[in-house]
Amino acid sequence: MSAGPLTLVASAEPAAGFPVLGLPAVLGLPAGYPAVWLLAGVAVLGGAAGAAAPWLARRFTPGDRDLPAAGVTAVVGAVVFAGLGVARVGPALPAFLAVAAVGLVLAVVDLACLRLPDRLVGAAALAAVAGLGAAAGIGGQPHRLLTPLAGAALSFAGYAVLALLPGARLGFGDVKLAAALGLPLGWLGWPTLLAGLVLPHVLHGSAVIGLLAARRVRRDTLLPLGPALLAGAWLAVLVT
Repeated sequence: MSAGPLTLVASAEPAAGFPVLGLPAVLGLPAGYPAVWLLAGVAVLGGAAGAAAPWLARRFTPGDRDLPAAGVTAVVGAVVFAGLGVARVGPALPAFLAVAAVGLVLAVVDLACLRLPDRLVGAAALAAVAGLGAAAGIGGQPHRLLTPLAGAALSFAGYAVLALLPGARLGFGDVKLAAALGLPLGWLGWPTLLAGLVLPHVLHGSAVIGLLAARRVRRDTLLPLGPALLAGAWLAVLVT
């Protein structure tokens, strides 16, 4: 197997440190297919999804709210999709990409107006169930859906308890989104699910501390948790 400039090829077993080599096998392509081009294609797809996110988010936000520029969200989408492309998600990759595409819209809406619309959260959950169900069926392992469903239930229960605590600033939109993200996280196993439950609070807390230090917000300022939930889930997929 040779690897000159842009000639990296795939093998039946992904090389450690570069799991994107498994993409051709996931997509049913020949073993010699250049995986680097597949990763580029996934990134381009993410860029397109990101560019469309503000336009779709406008349907769920008041007309006077400022939204991020499509160029900014396109870059974010490309990075998110490329990260998932190199993660070890196997035949469930389409499900993860679909959830990420909806997540880009959810993040824009939540940043703009502190809302996580049920229709969008439901679309993310439906995409996860359909995609993971297809992956389980292709692999002849329908029982693999049990862990994602358990992950969704555990995520919902944990965040619901947090939302009901006195003084909590957690909305039930956040609770429902956590449950939806528990599906793909649960597919990858309990360590990934645990990381996906913890990392959002680390990211959100760090952002709050930074904004307070910069005097951009006050202690009583409400900040969206949705972007941190999504970013934390993405990082959990990459690091576990």
